[in-house]
Amino acid sequence: MDIKPLNRDFAISPQIDLADLPAIAAQGYKAIICNRPDNEEKGQIAATELREAAERLGLEFAHAPAVSGAITDANVEAMASALARLPRPILAFCRSGARSTKLYDLASSRSQSAPVVHIHDVVIVGGGAAGIATAASLLKRNPKLDIAVIEPSEEHYYQPGWTMVGAGVFEKEFTRRTEAQVMPSRVNWIRAAASDFAPDENKVTLSDGGEVRYRVLVACPGIKLDWNAIPGLADTIGKNGVTSNYGYDLAPYTNRLVKQFKGGRALFTQPAMPIKCAGAPQKAMYLSCHRWEKAGVLKDIDVQFHTAGAVLFGVAAYVPALMEYVERYGAHLNFESKLVAIDGAAKVATFERKGNGTRRVEERFDMIHVVPPQVAPDFVRTSSLAAASGFIEVNEATLQHVRYPNVFALGDACSASNAKTAAAARKQAPVVAVNVLAALEGKPPTADYDGYGSCPLTVEAGKIVLAEFGYGGKLLPSFPNWLIDGTRPSRLSWLLKDTILPPIYWHGMLKGREWMVTPHAIKTAH
Repeated sequence: MDIKPLNRDFAISPQIDLADLPAIAAQGYKAIICNRPDNEEKGQIAATELREAAERLGLEFAHAPAVSGAITDANVEAMASALARLPRPILAFCRSGARSTKLYDLASSRSQSAPVVHIHDVVIVGGGAAGIATAASLLKRNPKLDIAVIEPSEEHYYQPGWTMVGAGVFEKEFTRRTEAQVMPSRVNWIRAAASDFAPDENKVTLSDGGEVRYRVLVACPGIKLDWNAIPGLADTIGKNGVTSNYGYDLAPYTNRLVKQFKGGRALFTQPAMPIKCAGAPQKAMYLSCHRWEKAGVLKDIDVQFHTAGAVLFGVAAYVPALMEYVERYGAHLNFESKLVAIDGAAKVATFERKGNGTRRVEERFDMIHVVPPQVAPDFVRTSSLAAASGFIEVNEATLQHVRYPNVFALGDACSASNAKTAAAARKQAPVVAVNVLAALEGKPPTADYDGYGSCPLTVEAGKIVLAEFGYGGKLLPSFPNWLIDGTRPSRLSWLLKDTILPPIYWHGMLKGREWMVTPHAIKTAH
């Protein structure tokens, strides 16, 4: 086998055989182009046989045949298309290598006036937990995939940890990493924002006007916190006793308010679904009350929880355990009570309440923890991928788009009715990865997602009501029975050091100290 590189992305060789393929893969080539028509000479190996063997080794393959001495415009177009679609570096071959060289020169010359557009195997929009997990899962299954991740941020945040920042357990810096630290090394990181989807053309438009083309798209751009949806909130958040654990720079203010609060009226709000981590609004209340209880000031505080929903928690099995803490802390529950305006300077919050007709009620506060309404990102809502809800419309089991079979979505931006939690993204990522690989081969999805989500509702230091459920509220506990107090649904009473937990952060008290549990080890939080 005589390989001749023409540049770092392209090389040519004479006819190859099946026995040459392992060495081609070992030298780092990611794709092969066959420029010979089948049956050009006696004993010539068929392109389909080479393709099957190459793909078993993770090599992409294209057949762009041309007759020696009679190369046509259609041959050049086919070569240009293969060069644009295949991952690089590419090895092309013919009988001697001369035809492949000629086709490459002609295709490259044509691309000077109309540049050849590179087509990635997979384009992932969003470098958050869902996008990073999916990229890693894909590469674990096929390290040779050409994957691009579109993500403009240089910072990566573990957002569920912000509840613990507000509770004084973590410093906010503990929840932040650089995006480069979490980005898989073998992906092409496109540091720009997506601004539009064009699924009929298999491309994503960037905010700078650039375009990224794909064979399969995975969309997971997250959810938008709509601070402006509540009049007055954007102007007062972070001051006047108005806070939220839904912001990296705001969670420390929650901690400061709770620590300094000695008496008065404390309001906690929850907007209409969907929101990310439906348990977080309650956790802010429980953890604040626990600190006030320990400080001996809870009796002097009027705690009010206002939720736009009609129940405390959407899965009824967990409500009794939560109600014990509502009653213990003396918190007053206000159902179907939606925050619609706030005047921070006057310390007045306006709620829209249902009952005997909808009415507006003003509530005074000394401190208020606000959870902003949440919607799909603007460019998702206006795209052809969106459902009526504004989120990306997918089949709930396969997470494949209902109209575009080479598009998948997961995480907070997809329309599936699961709870929008980090635990859900963890379960969705391998399902999407398996189904993406099937789509790349022109096959239907083979993996299903059961709607799993998890809300570890920390109700006091060291006590978690661990809500785990799937579609329709089906209980999906992942912990063994001996680890859970069987007298109440999923109350996690203690954790063992050698327990292997899901790859999200859990919290518990061991010997009077706060601990962080990861899949790999247990470490002290401070």
